[in-house]
Amino acid sequence: MAVDADKCTGCQACVVSCQSENNIPINESDHFIQRRAIQWIRIERYWEGEFPEVKARFVPMLCQHCENAPCEPVCPVFATYHNNEGLNVQVYNRCIGTRFCANNDPWNVRFFNFWEPVWPETMRNQLNSDVTVRSRGIMEKCSFCVQRIRRTLREVAREGREIVDGDVTPACVQSCPTNALVFGDLNDPNSKVDKLRK
Repeated sequence: MAVDADKCTGCQACVVSCQSENNIPINESDHFIQRRAIQWIRIERYWEGEFPEVKARFVPMLCQHCENAPCEPVCPVFATYHNNEGLNVQVYNRCIGTRFCANNDPWNVRFFNFWEPVWPETMRNQLNSDVTVRSRGIMEKCSFCVQRIRRTLREVAREGREIVDGDVTPACVQSCPTNALVFGDLNDPNSKVDKLRK
């Protein structure tokens, strides 16, 4: 994934779509005050220039899925690891909640569940059945919507074709109105994400 910070307007459509797609409970104001809000992607705001010529710059922050992720080797039960697709993935059922991975995360994008997830009654039917609802006492983070990646891989295999750039779209990328977020294969020199990187 790549982020074009010049295009981000800070609208937070990516945050809302991520929360909906990945069964992230609604954060209450107390969660933010206690610094326990769960947001797999958040928008950080920075200011450029001097008054009166001040401009806001918005930067989406999410798991970078680092090649040599510092959060991985510190997990005593190997609940977080790198898979063969280059994703830093989490095995929720293996996590024992030591929070070592969060302490070793330079981006502050790993979150501990301090409480059982709760949704208003009217929203329970909207939960995504492809995504595990994480329980209290475990860590969670951005997965690049791995459920969408898996679904697309099954579909292209069934169709008997190769996956092409744009077949896989995480919820945050799909919802971004300015196309500030781009997802693809960095190993494909013709992909949008590789071109944006250069």
